[in-house]
Amino acid sequence: MILHAVAKAGEAGLPWLVFLHGFSGRGEEWTAVGERLSRHPRLYIDLPGHGGSSAIYARDFNEVCSQLHATLVSYNILKYWLVGYSLGGRIAMYYACMNYACMNYACQYPAGLQGAIVEGSHPGLTSAAAREARWLSDARWAQRFRHEPLTDVFNDWYRQPVFAELSAEQRRELVAIRRDNSGAALAAMLEATSLAVQPDLRPALRQGNFPFYYLCGEHDHKFRALGAELAASCLLINDAGHNAHRENPGGTAACLAHILRY
Repeated sequence: MILHAVAKAGEAGLPWLVFLHGFSGRGEEWTAVGERLSRHPRLYIDLPGHGGSSAIYARDFNEVCSQLHATLVSYNILKYWLVGYSLGGRIAMYYACMNYACMNYACQYPAGLQGAIVEGSHPGLTSAAAREARWLSDARWAQRFRHEPLTDVFNDWYRQPVFAELSAEQRRELVAIRRDNSGAALAAMLEATSLAVQPDLRPALRQGNFPFYYLCGEHDHKFRALGAELAASCLLINDAGHNAHRENPGGTAACLAHILRY
């Protein structure tokens, strides 16, 4: 299954930047960052259940990665960086770790991945109790997405502690954008890619021989701590909270340019 995406041309020979959005977003939300890096060809993907891919469902992380792989093949993308925020970052990490495993075992994925750059993404829970609690929480949210008006659900969604840095105006803007989604499609994707069913990727990230960079907003204290725990190359985006690329696209693009050695 090929996901909906928008491709932009760049200089021949440079690797593609493949952008993956967060939960309830869409690929175009990365354009304010990506178009500042226009030397590189860019691909803005709508993940399953989102945007132009709202009719595409996935059962689990493996199926999302198969859909991502099929999409890259359809665009003949042979050399690329994955750049993902939140859910998109978790998918990027999972895909990169699978790609690393493929170097040691027979696998369908090509070796064109140049590295993964993730923003505000969780590498995985480490205890059964935490996974159970997360599953119960995500199941409750999924039920709300299926059965309640999305304006009401997102008004509460953006009052979660991770979004505490949002102003009232920023919260209203996000709710207005997100309420055009399909509640049933979001619920299905939330369940398929819940943090509760994601493996702990820390060991694979530490052992992988692919470049891995972790970005987060300077005010995003939870994910700053996770980035430090990963002992990865961690870059802070100034004047931003959890949704750093939206709050400071110029600062995010500058971090990417540093990684790409502009």
